[in-house]
Amino acid sequence: MSLRDELAALAESFRTRRPEVPAASREVMERAARDLAASGQAARALGTGDRAPGFRLPSATGETVSLETLLDAGPVVLTFYRGAWCPYCNLALRALQQHHAGITARGARLVAVSPQIPDESLTLAEKHSLDFDVLSDLGSDTAKQYGLAFDLPDDLAAVYDSFGFDLQHVNGGHSRTLPLPATYVIDRDGIIRWSFIDTDYTVRAEPADLLAALDALPSAESPGAALRKE
Repeated sequence: MSLRDELAALAESFRTRRPEVPAASREVMERAARDLAASGQAARALGTGDRAPGFRLPSATGETVSLETLLDAGPVVLTFYRGAWCPYCNLALRALQQHHAGITARGARLVAVSPQIPDESLTLAEKHSLDFDVLSDLGSDTAKQYGLAFDLPDDLAAVYDSFGFDLQHVNGGHSRTLPLPATYVIDRDGIIRWSFIDTDYTVRAEPADLLAALDALPSAESPGAALRKE
């Protein structure tokens, strides 16, 4: 089953098999999703052909990971997700783990970024046996540079609180700001060569598509010195 099919099945299960979710909460979630889609933010976010902003972020194991260093070794697959509390994010990260060997075989490095504190990222990485770095973007500063960060409306934040997600804790006090789901393939010169951005958190990049994007990169890329000049 493709990731697309798994995500669609999960969304359908939420719609039809979760009577415990109050109708008012569903209405709030659906209205917020419509408003975010209508905002045009996905179209304004950085995409294919743009230069990828550099970052230095802590990993789940306490190391600092920079895009500059990653690009010195080869292209980068950069994916933004909302957090371990999001079941759609969990499905997407597990699918990326299943294709991790294919990504590394193409000379690329995969990193995932969320606004969670490192302890939450470590729990997630251990739970799913992730072999790639899971980075913490507290305050979503990196997501903002990519045009992905947005603030939850008050009523949706209240719904998430009622679900017990406790974003105030897991996001280190930045409970209202989340990233749009997005995945980028960045070449060694720091240019985004493939992108997937969607305001719908139930839709994610298909791993087969990003592998194809990696295959489409030039076989011999110039060293990634562009970020060092910024």
